[in-house]
Amino acid sequence: MHVNLLGPLEVLREGVLVTPSAPKLRQVISLLVIRANTVVRRDRLVDELWDDDPPASVVTTVQTYIYQLRKQLRLSPLDGGPGQDHGHRPGRLTPALETSPHGYQLKLDTTRVDLTRFEELAVRGRIEASAGDLASASRTFGDAARMWRGPTLVDVPLGPVLQGEVLRLEELRMNVLQQRLEADLQLGRHQELLGELTRLAADQPTNESYQAMLMLALHRSDRRADALRVYQRARIVLADRLGLDPSNRLQWLQQSVLASDPSLDPPARPGSRTVVRAKRPR
Repeated sequence: MHVNLLGPLEVLREGVLVTPSAPKLRQVISLLVIRANTVVRRDRLVDELWDDDPPASVVTTVQTYIYQLRKQLRLSPLDGGPGQDHGHRPGRLTPALETSPHGYQLKLDTTRVDLTRFEELAVRGRIEASAGDLASASRTFGDAARMWRGPTLVDVPLGPVLQGEVLRLEELRMNVLQQRLEADLQLGRHQELLGELTRLAADQPTNESYQAMLMLALHRSDRRADALRVYQRARIVLADRLGLDPSNRLQWLQQSVLASDPSLDPPARPGSRTVVRAKRPR
């Protein structure tokens, strides 16, 4: 069984899409996949599905949802031990949806969940960046970012439990994107990034990281006046929307652009470890 969470929910068995259509079933399977191979307590499922207003027949209703998922997705109620599922090598975990005294557990080979692959790539990219292998880090972060097909679980109703998971994943997605952009800037790819950074800075005008990276890319492209205009726009937006002054990083960057500070120059060679953050005030 393959499950994709990074965008619209997709559940596939033997290459055939078998995603449940009922909203409550989509919530249940999404939570069980995110917490795969651990017990999801029954009270957490109730919180997710009904928050503070569960029906009188809540236990029976949850049991019915579990029965329907087992039937629609062909999930055994027994232990999902090593077995042969279509597309699996012998020894892979056969999907199963077990009942425990306190809740339910989806036994699943998590290498067949897109979220697992994304998180593995994010970790690998950070390791490569820390080791100074910026070209590999950029490729790895890029591979991770391309796994997303849209907002997480965009077509699944979100209760309080799933909402927390979605916020966590969207934050991780943004972090991976920013790390890829930073790696590319350190590799001297400022001109190639101008279009993407311009869009990101416009879409998220209070995100100071995007404003700073756009300023740096413009400065390195001999567009100092445009870089300073980005700062002025950011200063106005931050004041109007949040009542804040620009961060020390943005203020330092503005002053450095005005002074043509050589620390802002592109790296002398691909893979240089010169970074803007090294000299900015904290």
